[in-house]
Amino acid sequence: ACALVLLVARPAVAQEWTEYESARDGFQALFLGQPRVTETTWKSQAGFNLPARVYAVERGSDRYSVTVADYSGIEALGKERVKTCPAGAETCLGAPNLSGVGYWKHDTRGASLYAASLLIKRDVKLTEMFWNQFYSISGITLQLTSNVDQARTFAYVVMHEMKLYVVEATVPKGVPEPALFVASFGVLDRDGNELRYQTLYSHEVHGLRESAVPAHAPPLP
Repeated sequence: ACALVLLVARPAVAQEWTEYESARDGFQALFLGQPRVTETTWKSQAGFNLPARVYAVERGSDRYSVTVADYSGIEALGKERVKTCPAGAETCLGAPNLSGVGYWKHDTRGASLYAASLLIKRDVKLTEMFWNQFYSISGITLQLTSNVDQARTFAYVVMHEMKLYVVEATVPKGVPEPALFVASFGVLDRDGNELRYQTLYSHEVHGLRESAVPAHAPPLP
């Protein structure tokens, strides 16, 4: 991974990468200019419509984006769904301590995997997919090649504190692979500082507060 970053870093400097921070959605990344922010809706795997934003920059055939879906209101949506459930329908009601009413907990636990599955279902060939972590936050890394024009996409999917982040960089065939954009992504704390944990943070456990959130690591010098 380090080698890939070095390969793309030299030409990237000439293209004026700039550091962008979103205090609202708690992340930072390098973009080729100021991203356009679009309000949208994210439909979760269980069919809940959640508020989302897409931060995107397009330069010719290059596209760089961070999609942020807010799952913080999903429990309330689950409770609302239960009101119209058929009597005794466990698949709708769910188990409060495991799946949550309306299955909101299962939906939240599986958010990263679901987002990754949407990337794979495009007209692409999956070349790499593996568990990864940035700053001790658990996530999924993917590399894809378009079956249409052989464009390369690097992506990282991560869930943190009830927000789903889908980080994507796509470049045409034959140019350096877009590792730098994905590697530049980082989560920010409430004060806007780069967030690192002393031990592994997994949203399936810590995000749902089934275990105490790990302590923050001190900032790098």
